[in-house]
Amino acid sequence: MIVPLTSAFGEDVRFTFEAIWKVLLASLVLGAGLSAVFALGIRSLAWGAGGDAEVSHQAGNPAGRVVAGLLFLVVLYGVVAGLLFIIASGQGKELTFSHVIPWIQAKAD
Repeated sequence: MIVPLTSAFGEDVRFTFEAIWKVLLASLVLGAGLSAVFALGIRSLAWGAGGDAEVSHQAGNPAGRVVAGLLFLVVLYGVVAGLLFIIASGQGKELTFSHVIPWIQAKAD
């Protein structure tokens, strides 16, 4: 017997799959995403160093170090924002990004 999606059971299943999708997406972005950005930063450092760090032994490219620095800043921002979220929720406060910089403030009731 196939249960139509308009029933209460169908709504529960739909709600469950929506929640699973959101958790999966967040874990990929924050978990694997930050690791991938860090790996790209390491690769950019090798591109910037050149020589034995590269398979082709070409001269280093200064843009590689700049790109690596920017990628590491993105990773650092993600780590700091995650820690601030944990600290804020533990203190009964909320984290806001109203001015790009993460900020802890009292919850608005």
